[in-house]
Amino acid sequence: ARVQVPDSRFDWLVNLYQPKKITPAHLTVVDIAGLVKGASQGAGLGNAFLSNVSSVDAIYHLVRAFDNENITHVEDTVNPVRDLEIIQNELRIKDEETLERQIMELTRQASREPTKKTMIGLSKRDELNIIEKVAEFMTKGRDVRKGEWTVPEVNVINTLHLLTAKPMIYLCNVSEEEYIANEGYKWLPEIKNWVEHNNPGDLIIPLSVPLEAKIGTMSNPSVESQLPKVILAGYKALDLIHYFTCGPQEVRAWTVRNNSRAPQAAGVIHTDFERGFISADIMKIDDLQHYGSENAVKAAGKYLQKGKDYIMEDGDIAYFKFNVTNNKKK
Repeated sequence: ARVQVPDSRFDWLVNLYQPKKITPAHLTVVDIAGLVKGASQGAGLGNAFLSNVSSVDAIYHLVRAFDNENITHVEDTVNPVRDLEIIQNELRIKDEETLERQIMELTRQASREPTKKTMIGLSKRDELNIIEKVAEFMTKGRDVRKGEWTVPEVNVINTLHLLTAKPMIYLCNVSEEEYIANEGYKWLPEIKNWVEHNNPGDLIIPLSVPLEAKIGTMSNPSVESQLPKVILAGYKALDLIHYFTCGPQEVRAWTVRNNSRAPQAAGVIHTDFERGFISADIMKIDDLQHYGSENAVKAAGKYLQKGKDYIMEDGDIAYFKFNVTNNKKK
């Protein structure tokens, strides 16, 4: 599903400009069938599941944390910690297999052409050393995303599409009663302890899936939905931000990687914007909200022209200047 990223700033801009068209930021979320013990060896959907996981950029791990005799569990009993360990072990096993294959192949190649450069600019020997370092790290029972890696090491890891390198957000599916009361959680303390011990720093969000379905049909729900928090957490986990372009025709949010420079951000609109980039006129959303109009922002000296080295900030309002000359042979 393609879900809208909630942003009150975007709503404010739409109200100010009253455009004919609005295009908010979106996040694509794919529902992948549950993973069972032995998937790395072909159990359940097996390798098909793991292949689907390898194609995503981050993972929402939905954990059952409620008791209900009418809803059976694949393992017959409810035990979230056991389920967490099954998933983690299966992902790690698959990564270890991936690393083993890469080590074997690079060892063969490096023996013949040790100094030949790979696609990321390293020698085969250097890339092999990095992959062996990652494999050694995993023998300590750690997920790859929890390691401290240099830029060349990150570049190698990114080519491997390792499952445990992907950001993970734990969604704890609790009972409606527990969520509404916001107390008496049977399983949540154990889940928090497990995550803190195994993957410290990973985000945990409690929610009730049946309750969320009901909230979606209510005009004035008494309980706040967790879905905006879930969506924003996924967006942040991917290290994404967005800037805005605004006018009477359209108010639009453009998604870019955090720390993107102005030409690269412009290229999201059109490749010509990046290729022929001249400058970017930038307003800060806070300034526009404070002064109330573009003219007032300009009068206050807050309408700034930035060059190619400017690093875009979340919530920037941008107007790009570019020039592309088509040199056609006669």
